Amino acid sequence: MIKIAVDSMGSDNSPISEVEGAVQAARAYDINVILVGKESLLAPLLKESGGDGLPVEIRNATQVIAMDEPPTAALRRKKDSSIRVAAELVREKVASGLVSAGNTGAVMAISKMVFGSVPGVDRPALAAILPTLAGHAVLLDVGANVACKPHHLVQFAVMGHLFSKKIVNVATPRVGLMSVGEEESKGNELTKEVHKALKQLHLNFIGNVEGRDIYNGRADVIVCDGFTGNVALKTSEGLIEAVLKLLKDELSRNLQAKLGALLSQQSFKRLKKRLDYSEYGGAPLLGLRGVSIICHGRSSSNAIKNAIRVAKEFAENQMNAKLEVELSQIENTSKRTVSVSG
Repeated sequence: MIKIAVDSMGSDNSPISEVEGAVQAARAYDINVILVGKESLLAPLLKESGGDGLPVEIRNATQVIAMDEPPTAALRRKKDSSIRVAAELVREKVASGLVSAGNTGAVMAISKMVFGSVPGVDRPALAAILPTLAGHAVLLDVGANVACKPHHLVQFAVMGHLFSKKIVNVATPRVGLMSVGEEESKGNELTKEVHKALKQLHLNFIGNVEGRDIYNGRADVIVCDGFTGNVALKTSEGLIEAVLKLLKDELSRNLQAKLGALLSQQSFKRLKKRLDYSEYGGAPLLGLRGVSIICHGRSSSNAIKNAIRVAKEFAENQMNAKLEVELSQIENTSKRTVSVSG
């Protein structure tokens, strides 16, 4: 049975969300969970959450990395942090993957240091799954790399293609490049170089896409640098929250609206579930020799539960090994493309 290590300290709602999410995951999926953190806090919470008899165990870690703590300082000074201990459990093959809603920079830095990168990957990328009119789209990078060179985005495209194919179950993912216009001539020097490179690869590259295409289903994979991706993701989260709040206000405005809301209650519940980020778990850090899923700092127990599910799927699909094969297959093509080689 696959075992997932959960960093249980450092998030906005820790350790309650992590403990409850682990219990929910253990009940819902065929999976073992290791809660990593201060045992004195985790043990009573696990019992209160109904964890007795479930495949959930605790691994003690004496240190916690705060949300505002510089990742480099955490790497040097906190070798017994819950993030570090959880990552080392994966490296030692005690666990098959890491889930954390803690300090994003620290999770990325520790994961990269402890796991190492897949050959052919210069920079791991964070991938987010977003709902669209046609199903789901993968947006990457959403924050791991704010400044990129052309060959980094080419690698993101390959990783996103494989992620969409193996995890989202899209047979032939359509890969789009985020730009300010659909025409090949539109964009900055980075996107123009990447566009040329992606045309040379054996991907289903559909050309440039715009911000409006994130949700309309035109592309299954959307590639961009981490700065652009993070702004797009945070803007989307804020917009979804605002729309749901405005909708709720309008539906409670008067008796007629309340009656309409009552009649449409199930439809609104389904809509909310489709738009709820917690249903998609966390963002996997692609390109590492280990499974690392990074969650929102304010993740609920439902988000943690689904992040554990995503980590399980990654491990079962052997994503890292398949990614290494995919990258090796395009290496010769990439080297022939000037923009990719430098």
